[in-house]
Amino acid sequence: MSLEIRTAAEMIALDLEGRQAARRAVRETGLMQWVLRAFVERAEPVHVDEIVAAFPDRSPSSVFDAVTSLDDEDLVQIRAGRVDIAYPFSASPTPFVVDLGKEGQRYACCAIDALGLAPMLGRPLRIRSRCHHCGAALELSVDPSGPGREAAGVMVWVGKRVEDGRRACDSL
Repeated sequence: MSLEIRTAAEMIALDLEGRQAARRAVRETGLMQWVLRAFVERAEPVHVDEIVAAFPDRSPSSVFDAVTSLDDEDLVQIRAGRVDIAYPFSASPTPFVVDLGKEGQRYACCAIDALGLAPMLGRPLRIRSRCHHCGAALELSVDPSGPGREAAGVMVWVGKRVEDGRRACDSL
């Protein structure tokens, strides 16, 4: 394993804090909030045309451009005219199943996303996955303040990014 060492000047030049602040600000926009609510309400991908129609007070091209921008910024993923990932949600099956209660089960993109859904939604949830090391079934509760007692000893494994470079924390 190699360890990349950077100087303070190199880290400042990356402006990680500024980029994270910008991403948080975009997540608070009405458009992104609408997309996230759609993923909470249902388990399937959201058609871009449906998103455009949800904002009748804006020109269709401006909404389309804004959704495309979310994809460019890696906040959503658009495939075949549908948003199939809106971090932390995935419309496709992943190893991280989150029980939202009355809304049913959803897939999270990665382990960190699964753990972050409770604080994001402001309520307790249940997560199911499998141990990265032995394959044993894992089920744990998480609420806005953090994981429940049954998570003692559970670790998040940060692995190599998948081919499209979007998912890194892929195991519990």
